[in-house]
Amino acid sequence: VVLFLLHGRYGRAEEVDPIARSLIEQTQTSTRARSLLIITFDQRNHGKRLVERKGNEAWSKDKTSLKHNERHAIDMYAIQTGTARDVSLLIDFLPSFLYPDNEAHPIAEWAVAGISLGGHATWITLATDDRVTTGVPIIGCPDFSKLIAYRAKQNDVELTGRYYPKSFKDLVAKMDPASLTQGPLNPFLGKKVLVLSGANDTLVPWEASEEFVTQKLNVGTTGLKKVIVSEGVGHECTERMVQEMATFVADNCLCYKSHKL
Repeated sequence: VVLFLLHGRYGRAEEVDPIARSLIEQTQTSTRARSLLIITFDQRNHGKRLVERKGNEAWSKDKTSLKHNERHAIDMYAIQTGTARDVSLLIDFLPSFLYPDNEAHPIAEWAVAGISLGGHATWITLATDDRVTTGVPIIGCPDFSKLIAYRAKQNDVELTGRYYPKSFKDLVAKMDPASLTQGPLNPFLGKKVLVLSGANDTLVPWEASEEFVTQKLNVGTTGLKKVIVSEGVGHECTERMVQEMATFVADNCLCYKSHKL
């Protein structure tokens, strides 16, 4: 099983290494039928891929602030969707790099987990790549329109013009996970999803995700949905969240009788 672990905004791949090591340690059980390989990488405009620091900043009530980024909505969504495409690209080519001499590679399942910005990208990856069958979004949001409306209100921003062009609004309406659950083409059918959020999160409030996750997210009879909203927890990935992720991955991805990874 290959799991992509995605870092948060302002972060880099190295910052989630301790979580990756913890996941490996916690899933090392005698009942495990598959092994786990965790992959991390710098998201676009982060770490070694940084191009413009301001592109990672948000809106500010003080529009004269050097950190006020009027393109916040566009920049963040571009990174999220770009990361999802990076995951898909890696899925395309990793088997050839890892197993160049094998006629059939032994990777049984692809999974993705992410924190904050990485959590948003996790939702998009689940919705856009049918090869990814397990996802763990941590303090992330599947409904960009609701989340960005909340941030706009906080910072006295009108979602029009250069802050939120119509072409961008149309793009979000077309491809955001919250818009893709209706009908037989629902991309979440059969998928295993563990949602981990903080009840006291003010940056990515649970209210922005709640309607979609609790009422619209349909994984069907062959999928699995588990939702944990931790009381007293803000915008953070806690040790308990890592433990819940480890248990979910171990129970639903690793404990199968299979010779595959």
